[in-house]
Amino acid sequence: MNIATYLNNQFVIAMPGLSDPNFFHSVTYMCQHNEAGALGLVVNRLTDMKLGEIFRQMNIAVTAHDASEVFVYAGGPVQQERGFVLHTPCGSWDNTLAISEAVSLTTSRDVIEAIADGKGPEQYLVALGYAGWGEGQLEQEMLANAWLNTPYNKSVLFDTPIDLRWQKAGEQIGIDINQLTIQAGHG
Repeated sequence: MNIATYLNNQFVIAMPGLSDPNFFHSVTYMCQHNEAGALGLVVNRLTDMKLGEIFRQMNIAVTAHDASEVFVYAGGPVQQERGFVLHTPCGSWDNTLAISEAVSLTTSRDVIEAIADGKGPEQYLVALGYAGWGEGQLEQEMLANAWLNTPYNKSVLFDTPIDLRWQKAGEQIGIDINQLTIQAGHG
């Protein structure tokens, strides 16, 4: 793959036939994709944990109490004890990767402290774990019809209800993901 075909700042959506329970009907926002592999966050799976529990575990004082009620996402099956904050750009955090002009990924404590204090990013989601692929693995899975890529859309990422994100991500390219067949047609 050349740089023009890397999937940074795009969604990869699970095809209907992808039965892996970690990714069944999932939408993954691609944070990093290059010749060495790929890293993304599943953005349509919630845990039963709320941010208040994260704040308590990290001994962070909370002044923005509404933030304590925000659910934490299950970002993927890799390193599920590690936290990631996907957010609209703002502030200057210790460990941030600017994915695009519209989205950044931060893994440092300071952004969680800012969210607890009501001074964090305007829009964000906090995830535990990530989806990872080794060198060439995502490309092979795409050739095997496991994934479909669609453009990034802020509304899908931050505003669409969780249970509609899979369908809405597909609609961006004019398809009803529910109507796709499991098998690719070979005549």
